[in-house]
Amino acid sequence: MQNLIKRWTSATPPSPETVNSLASELGVTPLIARLLAQRGIQTFEDAKSFFRPSLNDLHDPFLMKDMDKAINRLIRALNEKEKIMVFGDYDVDGTTAVALVYSFLKERHRDIVFYIPDRYAEGYGISIKGIDHANATGISLIIALDCGIKANDKVAYANSLGIDFIICDHHKPGERLPEAFAVLDPKREDCPYPYKELSGCGIGFKLVQAFAIRNEIPFEELEQFLDLVVVSIGSDIVPITGENRVLAHFGLKMINAAPRTGFKALLELASVKKQMTINELVFIIGPRINAAGRIESGSKAVELLIASDMTLAREVSNAINKNNQDRRELDLNITQEALAMIAGNAKMLSRKSTVLFHSEWHKGVVGIVASRLIERYYRPTIVLTQSNGMLSGSARSVKGFDVYNAIDQCSDLLEQFGGHMYAAGLSLKAENFEAFSDRFEEVVSASITDEMLVPEIGIDAEIRLDEIDDKLLRVLNQFQPFGPGNMAPVFTSGNLTDTGYARVVGKDHLKLEVQQTSPKYCSLQAIAFGLGGKYGDVEKEQRFDIAYTIEENEWQGRKSIQLIVKDLRATNYE
Repeated sequence: MQNLIKRWTSATPPSPETVNSLASELGVTPLIARLLAQRGIQTFEDAKSFFRPSLNDLHDPFLMKDMDKAINRLIRALNEKEKIMVFGDYDVDGTTAVALVYSFLKERHRDIVFYIPDRYAEGYGISIKGIDHANATGISLIIALDCGIKANDKVAYANSLGIDFIICDHHKPGERLPEAFAVLDPKREDCPYPYKELSGCGIGFKLVQAFAIRNEIPFEELEQFLDLVVVSIGSDIVPITGENRVLAHFGLKMINAAPRTGFKALLELASVKKQMTINELVFIIGPRINAAGRIESGSKAVELLIASDMTLAREVSNAINKNNQDRRELDLNITQEALAMIAGNAKMLSRKSTVLFHSEWHKGVVGIVASRLIERYYRPTIVLTQSNGMLSGSARSVKGFDVYNAIDQCSDLLEQFGGHMYAAGLSLKAENFEAFSDRFEEVVSASITDEMLVPEIGIDAEIRLDEIDDKLLRVLNQFQPFGPGNMAPVFTSGNLTDTGYARVVGKDHLKLEVQQTSPKYCSLQAIAFGLGGKYGDVEKEQRFDIAYTIEENEWQGRKSIQLIVKDLRATNYE
């Protein structure tokens, strides 16, 4: 596949005074001080919080609007032995949230069930079928996790049946909040909670944290759930800043030291023996949990996450792994069909957005396909399929462009929509497809900039190869966990040549040994994933620049520094 041209943008350098002050106070090099300052770290105390996250830094959950009401209602339900349903979305964030709240309450209350809607029969979020099931089984309180903030009609229907809702969501509210008993969402305009970027599972954690405070349950009893929270943080691509960074830091510690039975079974199946990072969670655990809801049922994921018996966990993880294999095959086939549709349509090629529909595409993978299409045609993308008499699907966006807002401007043509700046779900009538496609293109064309249509690589600093050593790597590793809001530092080095080692490996990867001769000779191993097409830019002693991150590579028991090349540019140096 042809490589997209990328733009390299350098971070605004902090003031020399800030860098010198930080370097002096912390006893670090000016390079490390600069990287910290570019992340908003200005003082010794900032640096201490960054390098030494503390659970004491978590905010008081009662700062969240309606938390008092939610806890009062929950305590009443427990005291009066009401039957409770824990309801959640079928993705990683929803299923981890359900596993967390259900497991916590199950230890304290017998009459509790969990419910994950069927992606195909019920669609996203709170469903009439789920409410009817609750009503038929005598449930009087539903705790909705990672969904519900726009389910006004569904909540009103539940109210008419005498069923109360506690909504725990992190998506953007609509103009009017649902009339639930309590609505926990830091993004509601009247919520004073200081951190706005929690995952849906993170909101569930704050609910149980508040319950624990009110009932004098030691915080240590909640730490067992931090592995669920970190998996949700990584998989839902929320910023790893502030409170999320604290939760992710301790969640990773837990998943590496003592993973819950379900995670242990998944890691065993994936033959993972190394320490997990956010990246591994996103590529190893996340897709497998997601695949349950995409291919079969999200309830399977919850069963795995609450399992205490290893035999059962292995059985469920095998089924989920098979779901993931099926998902991969569907993803590949549909992506190829979608690329062919775009390549064969001149009108589509000329647009600044992509909107595709095929009645036979599998609803469970259209979001993944939209992301794949952005890798080839870098622009806001919507992929739709037929589902329950409607066109239904997912939207994905490019950096800096709010796809949720763009869809909102087409809302009169839609039946339902919801989501974030970079990812959304929507459904519409078939007869509105052409009008929606044209309107969406109009909205995108009017608001997207030419720069946004070119993938960006943000450069933290330009350095020489001889500045890279084990000490630098050790300090950079302390910047983890990496993710949105705290990405791995990206460096650039120029006037490089290959030692003659360059070759294309795997499907399309470029393996290199880069060298820099001035002011001091240094060479390092490097790998450029998906950049096999750039082999011609590095052969025959041609000079080039690279943008890269620095990692430790382990091969046959030997550890070495390896550069992960994000982009490469042939350059004419005189």
